[in-house]
Amino acid sequence: MNVLLTEDHGPVRVLTLNRPDKLNALDTALTRALGDALAVADREARAVVLTGNGRGFCAGADLGEFSSLTPDQPDAVLERAALTARLQTQMQGMSVPVVAAVRGAAVGGGAGLAIGADMTVAGTDLKFGYPELKHSIVPALVMTGLVRHLGRKLAFELVSTGRLLTAAEAAEHGLVNRVVEPDDVVEVALEIARRWAEVEPRAIAAAKDLFYRVADLPTEAAMRAGRDVNALMRGFRR
Repeated sequence: MNVLLTEDHGPVRVLTLNRPDKLNALDTALTRALGDALAVADREARAVVLTGNGRGFCAGADLGEFSSLTPDQPDAVLERAALTARLQTQMQGMSVPVVAAVRGAAVGGGAGLAIGADMTVAGTDLKFGYPELKHSIVPALVMTGLVRHLGRKLAFELVSTGRLLTAAEAAEHGLVNRVVEPDDVVEVALEIARRWAEVEPRAIAAAKDLFYRVADLPTEAAMRAGRDVNALMRGFRR
């Protein structure tokens, strides 16, 4: 079975995690396939929708692989860590925007993917959280994204207790942009992506790049970066 499905809606590419019997848990094959597909979409599409097949978006890492990811297999451990780390930050580094269409479970690495997109549409059945410690696992590679999205108190609560947020709570804390009926998440995400695709691609790429740069810069440096893009954008007008 193809673990990742690709479908084009004009200039919008839809990537669908396709391990529904495992709640789209991220094994090495799916992690690698998604990373590669995002890289290709960044070159070929104008916008991307990321979703999951079945009743859940993504249940995080596939624990079934952990028996082979042990200290006596250092190469495999390091490869998987590198793949996961790249994937958790990859969408924000793309030139094209990505919207996640999320229903059901989005936990662990799946939660990281959900909030790693530029925008997120959630179903009312969302269950969002980081239950890794319940399995004696540290959510090491998803913690950076979580802490940058949430205040420290709530982020630590999620990590240390494994509490799952509802869709309403996720929206309240700014983790998702829209909450809709579960069957509508992909269509609403497609509407967002189609609007992105209508924008001059150089302009939206520059806006996205600047957005994430200024988020991590001191005010003066951020304003200098904005000034440079302000001059550059004069050539974007059609």
